[in-house]
Amino acid sequence: MTRGVGGHSPANVQQYLSGVDYPADKQDLIECARRNSAPDEVMQEIRNLPDEKYGGPQEVMKGYGNER
Repeated sequence: MTRGVGGHSPANVQQYLSGVDYPADKQDLIECARRNSAPDEVMQEIRNLPDEKYGGPQEVMKGYGNER
């Protein structure tokens, strides 16, 4: 899959986290993405994030970058 398509772009992941209340843990992010009908690729990206508390979208993207 090309970067920027599906779940492989941080922006694609973030669009499915709209409405999450920060600080949020990984489970909160998973539940929010599910409510926003995130596709399987995005759900997998979120499941691959480190299991920690995220203070905002920037911290989520930092966690996403650490998993690359």
